[in-house]
Formats: sequence, structure tokens, C-alpha cells
Amino acid sequence: MPKASKAHSTESMTLEGYEGHFTELDTGYTVGFETYTADADLKDMFKGLPDDRCQCPHWGYVFKGKVMYRTADGDETFEAGDAYHVGPGHTPVLFAGTELVEFSPTEELRSTIEVVSRNMEKTA
Repeated sequence: MPKASKAHSTESMTLEGYEGHFTELDTGYTVGFETYTADADLKDMFKGLPDDRCQCPHWGYVFKGKVMYRTADGDETFEAGDAYHVGPGHTPVLFAGTELVEFSPTEELRSTIEVVSRNMEKTA
């Protein structure tokens, strides 16, 4: 059975206000342990994807703090103790002090991260 933990993640990403630890499971899903240390609206990072929004679905659990997802249907905020699902067509808003774990289909996540990485290079 596949398993993942923050301490034994296979990939890590640290940016200003963000720390992520990821493990790709052999089930076609990636587990991400994320910590937000600054508030950030990431809508500009998804430019170039359909509707300029993330097209990868995510399932998650908020341990501490809160996260918001903006969709065409409105905003949804998830707080400590909430389990959630957000479908394709969203952009995240991060809040300092948040810790969560998120499960995402690996291929869709990889495609999204490629676009986000290019957008980050443009702003650097």
C-alpha cells in the first residue's frame, strides 16, 4: 500500500510565503503537505490554462488556518477541521498560518505546475 508523510516526501518546493512537500503515489495521485506563511491571491499564476484557472481537482483537509478557492460560481473558504473537494476551474487564495494536506491527480497537477512555473519565471 502506498503511503506518504511530510517528513519523507520525495519533492519539496519553497517560495516566499509557501512551503510544499510532495509524494507521487503509485495510484496516479500526488499528496501535498502545504504550509502558507503569507497571504497570497494566486490568480495570476494560472494565466494560460483554460479560463486562466487551475483545471486539476483537489481533495484536502485543513489542519490549521484557512484556504479559499475562487470559482466562476463564487468563492468557497475551508477552515481548520474541514475536508474539501474543489473541482477544475478555480484559483486559490492562501492565508498565513495555514497547514493542509491535499490529494491531486498526478498528471493534471503536473500540467498545472508547468504553467504556474512559467508564470513565476515571468514575474521573477
